[in-house]
Amino acid sequence: MPENYVNRYNLRLTFFIIQYIIIFMIIMGLDPGLATMGFGVINLERGVYTVIDYGIVSTPKEDTLPVRLSKIEQGVTTLIETYKPSQISVEELFFSKNITTGISVAEARGVMLLTAVKLIGDEVYEYTPNQIKMAITGYGGADKKQMQLMVQSVLRLKSLPRPDDAADALAVALCHGQVGANKNNFRIK
Repeated sequence: MPENYVNRYNLRLTFFIIQYIIIFMIIMGLDPGLATMGFGVINLERGVYTVIDYGIVSTPKEDTLPVRLSKIEQGVTTLIETYKPSQISVEELFFSKNITTGISVAEARGVMLLTAVKLIGDEVYEYTPNQIKMAITGYGGADKKQMQLMVQSVLRLKSLPRPDDAADALAVALCHGQVGANKNNFRIK
């Protein structure tokens, strides 16, 4: 028997074993934002994904920055206490145009990460937008519509998940579920 065959067989067997070791896991995905933070909570059981809940936490633009950050903290705290996720995945920030907006979103993301670590420990992971697109569609340049269609398909939703921030959060959660045994490469350090 060629050595390659044995290696491929071992990889398949390892994947099969890992897939069934993870019997039940609740994953919360978070899409950072100051005005609108998306969340998606999914269940991964024996390789099958189901949606528990998804939506947004929004803050009024009339409020001051500290008040808005406090509302994000309250929102994340309520979500974690309600759904008790075993792991949380967060989208990394990517700025291409407006750095001023990016700073406030980064502050909101910091509050989200701090709250998550305080409540569930170091089971917090992060993924770049391209990593999420690769995990969901197999193509790092996928557009928003392709992502939403794949999220809808994988989670067997009747319609496209809305709003966009919630759909993005579901994609982050699915990405984490797809990573499986390699999750420690994405743990926030």
